[in-house]
Amino acid sequence: MKKIVIIGGVAGGASCAARLRRLDEEANIIMLERGDYISYANCGLPYHIGDVIKSRDALLLQTPEAMKQKYGIDVRVKNEVSSIDRENKKLSVRRLDSGEIYEETYDTLVISTGSSPVRPPIPGIGSSRIQTLWTVPDTDRIRALIKESNIKTAAVIGGGFIGLEMAENLRHAGLSVSLIEMLDQVMTPVDYEMAQLLHEHILQNGVDLHLEDGVAGFEDQDDAVAITLKSGKILSAELVILSIGVRPNSQLAKAAGLSVNERGGIVVDDYLRTSDPDIYAVGDVIQVEDFIFQEPAMIPLAGPANKQGRIAANNIAGAKESYEKTQGTSVAKVFDLAVASTGANEKALIRRGLEKGKDYESILITQNSHAGYYPGAVPITLKLLFSTDGKKIFGAQIIGRDGVDKRIDTLAVAIRLGGGISELKSLELAYAPPFSSAKDPVNMAGFVAENLITGKVAFSAWDEVEQNPDAVLLDVRETAELMTFSLPNGTHIPLGQLRNRIKELDPSREIIVFCAIGVRAYNAARILMQNGFHNVRLYPGGVKFYQSTHYQADAVVPSGADEFSDSGQRKTENIPTLAMRLDCSGMQCPGPIMKVFETMKEMPHGSVMEVSASDPGFSRDIGAWCRRTGNELMACEHRGNDYVALVKKGSPVSPVIKETAEGKTLIVFSGDLDKVLASFIIANGAAAMGRPVTMFFTFWGLTALRKEEKQPVRKSLMESMFGAMLPRGSKKLKLSKMNMGGMGTAMMKKIMNDKHVDSLETLIQKAMKSGVKIVACTMSMDVMGIHREELIEGVELGGVGAYLGDAEESNVNLFI
Repeated sequence: MKKIVIIGGVAGGASCAARLRRLDEEANIIMLERGDYISYANCGLPYHIGDVIKSRDALLLQTPEAMKQKYGIDVRVKNEVSSIDRENKKLSVRRLDSGEIYEETYDTLVISTGSSPVRPPIPGIGSSRIQTLWTVPDTDRIRALIKESNIKTAAVIGGGFIGLEMAENLRHAGLSVSLIEMLDQVMTPVDYEMAQLLHEHILQNGVDLHLEDGVAGFEDQDDAVAITLKSGKILSAELVILSIGVRPNSQLAKAAGLSVNERGGIVVDDYLRTSDPDIYAVGDVIQVEDFIFQEPAMIPLAGPANKQGRIAANNIAGAKESYEKTQGTSVAKVFDLAVASTGANEKALIRRGLEKGKDYESILITQNSHAGYYPGAVPITLKLLFSTDGKKIFGAQIIGRDGVDKRIDTLAVAIRLGGGISELKSLELAYAPPFSSAKDPVNMAGFVAENLITGKVAFSAWDEVEQNPDAVLLDVRETAELMTFSLPNGTHIPLGQLRNRIKELDPSREIIVFCAIGVRAYNAARILMQNGFHNVRLYPGGVKFYQSTHYQADAVVPSGADEFSDSGQRKTENIPTLAMRLDCSGMQCPGPIMKVFETMKEMPHGSVMEVSASDPGFSRDIGAWCRRTGNELMACEHRGNDYVALVKKGSPVSPVIKETAEGKTLIVFSGDLDKVLASFIIANGAAAMGRPVTMFFTFWGLTALRKEEKQPVRKSLMESMFGAMLPRGSKKLKLSKMNMGGMGTAMMKKIMNDKHVDSLETLIQKAMKSGVKIVACTMSMDVMGIHREELIEGVELGGVGAYLGDAEESNVNLFI
């Protein structure tokens, strides 16, 4: 009778033991576990702390008694193996309750000792208020601390899976939470721009987030711990949860002379055998091969550990089954978001020396979780990495509120089976309006990737606006959508007007096209590319993604979900009678805002509307819309799966509280040197005070923006005559008075030089560098025969609507 001893339980060890018994009824199977539990749901521990999983017993998957009764396995808890004698196939075991030491022999040994949380040698880390979460007793201890000590504040160190889950569940438990991460992002399996979605959401849920700031030291102070960060900042918390990584529990293996890697992972072959053919190892403690690059890796995940336990059992029972590497497929819940990944991220590709455009490509799309017309559809953001020929998929990342898990699983299967972009396009996936769209997001990823490979579309980087400040930001959303958010220095031409207004754009400049999520922008890009524009890029994920990747931490307002009771009624008193209830659930951006806009026009001043929408971006959009339109946002709360806002229509008699306008707008009508000088001096002064400034040049003022050299532009006779009579550029402008045949103008320039006053040309350059938006009126250009090519670089084209949009948010409007 074969004797198999398994050191350690939980995922790998317990799976191996159960599988062995199913394969061999006669084998003598012994499981030695130093803890109290052999099989528990360690992934569920944070949710028990947050009381989401209320029953502690629900976490216990198998008890020693049940394992003995059902499988005939000799389970010994509180028995710690202290050494392995490979030559004599013996173990030294200590009974923790009594301290007794005994020997146990084996024919085959399985090491499933797992991993443990890292506790680095940080000053003060020994405080009893600093805890780690890894086992059921850890959970009991943390719950008891929170309850018995009436803890109200906590700090979580580390933004990985457990750190994020703990931050969420401590918030659920009613604590104020700080999350501290040494890197510039949480959740390292995803790339930085994707993590930005998580950062914004974490802040929205009331967690104080500290990125790029590690811990320098801890110090007990009365009933709290003072946490000194490397930046010098000091935080205080009554409870600290360490979640900064794990290390393999390989000390036994190493002491026994088994081969381990530099990180302590036990080296195994394809059949999960160690360097000793009679000893197998599974789970977090082993080194695996990465599926994408076939390189050694340490990937501690429960799914692979369970599979390894099963495969080891098969091989012990006589099979010869290989473990086919680890792909790293994972998913986590972060408040209302799910974040998932599979395969390699872009950071890993870059570390291995791969170049974008040469060795790999990436796309980023935003799609609905199911058909947009069916209630409850929410956006998911998907990033796909693939070879330039589309034959290999390197990895994928998805973040969203619903449908994330099934999409990442589909992509993981495609990668595992060697599928490429062509396979994603051709996958036949289940569709009904409550579950998906006729073009599932996975299919759409394939379609978009093919468009990129075949040159039908090109994408900008997520931070292209900062990398290339000279690019034209073309916003093709509808005018009403600008009420919620306007791109800085954007050029607005709605998609439906683009063909008729295409001459307003310069084909020689790079154009980055935006819409809400990217669909209309793709249509706009195709129009431009087929009309002679060769440097057109699509902004990935649209304006919504831009907002989330460019959020300002101090401007993120935590949601106040507790303002509503469980019945759905507001807890606060004195809510005015509603004149209208508007249900926009199922409508996607800009649907809810457009519906609010249309309905509000028919309502009397002072009346209140309740609006519910399922689009997660609605909370941010309705606030911006109210500020820009003079209406009052009385409340905006998360109620179930909907976002509910109370909006009061503004009254001219009783103006609502409105965000103070700080912008300055100037209409430069004159072409006189002194007046243009004055306008730029004012503009530069306002810009120096940090105010947004728009200068709108119309009619004679356009002459200040002309290039000095004559441009090779085809003109009609009338346009040529106008061009000959108009001053060509700022150096040709004259004083409005005392010009005296040019003498007065020359004297003015000399005095300015003597007094160290900047010339008009220098003022123009300073204004542009300071971010002053200089807009040339397209209507006036057309009337006066001035073409885009004749204007200096950095000038935007726009109509009266563009000027009025900026004027709405200005408290100074000048006509010069």
